[in-house]
Amino acid sequence: MTALHYGRAFAGIAEREFLRFFQQKERFFAALVRPLVWLLIFATGLRAALGASSLPPYVTDITYEVYIVPGLMAMVQLFNGMQSSLSMVYDREMGSMKVLLTTPLPRAFLLFARLLAGVIVSLLQVYAFLIIARLVGIDVPWSGLLTVLLPLVLTGLMLGALGMLLASTIKQLENFAGVMNFVIFPMFFASSALYPLAKVQESSLFLYWLCRLNPLSHAVELIRFALYGQFNVMAFVIVCGALACFLGTAVVAYDPARGLQSRKDSP
Repeated sequence: MTALHYGRAFAGIAEREFLRFFQQKERFFAALVRPLVWLLIFATGLRAALGASSLPPYVTDITYEVYIVPGLMAMVQLFNGMQSSLSMVYDREMGSMKVLLTTPLPRAFLLFARLLAGVIVSLLQVYAFLIIARLVGIDVPWSGLLTVLLPLVLTGLMLGALGMLLASTIKQLENFAGVMNFVIFPMFFASSALYPLAKVQESSLFLYWLCRLNPLSHAVELIRFALYGQFNVMAFVIVCGALACFLGTAVVAYDPARGLQSRKDSP
């Protein structure tokens, strides 16, 4: 196998993901509406309820809306990662993933290519959200659109690998929606996406350490620093470590024949 074969395989997988995404227009609009609702309604209401004095000391020259933008960017990628994993469960149920993995290319490459294609789709959603946020008056630096690219790729890969790991353990398609909700909302709320960890620590030490152990918190901090041209070394190391752990486990655990076997065994 040459690099040309790998490139053609990735191009085919990515094209399929793009076609699926653009054919599901409601998925694109939902990916934009969800963070915009949080940005324009939730953030404004929470800021009014807490008051400016409740903001963290280092948020003095920006609004709370600007502060939570990185968390909402991570939200877009979190939902997209789970959505892509849902499609993997569907493809496994239909048998198309089994056909894909019968190619002579390594299983790890094929799964990573599928994961990376989903990340590229999530980048389109994130940047569309950022542009709309700028248009409605959120002061996000234009230079941050470039400096945040690598953290977004790493975050998308980590969250997509987590979704792939969940997809590897789900036996039936109808069970995945409940698992998604069980993972998405606790993971999002128990992170630094909406609240500074210093404020969380003042309220609950247990919740503080739960947020610190949550890889999404470090993904949000990696994005937050990069958006303003800074680099968070600890967040980078933790995100890369979580990515390696989730992806390695998912590649080993993924069984393309599980969906077919469950249908054969059903009465």
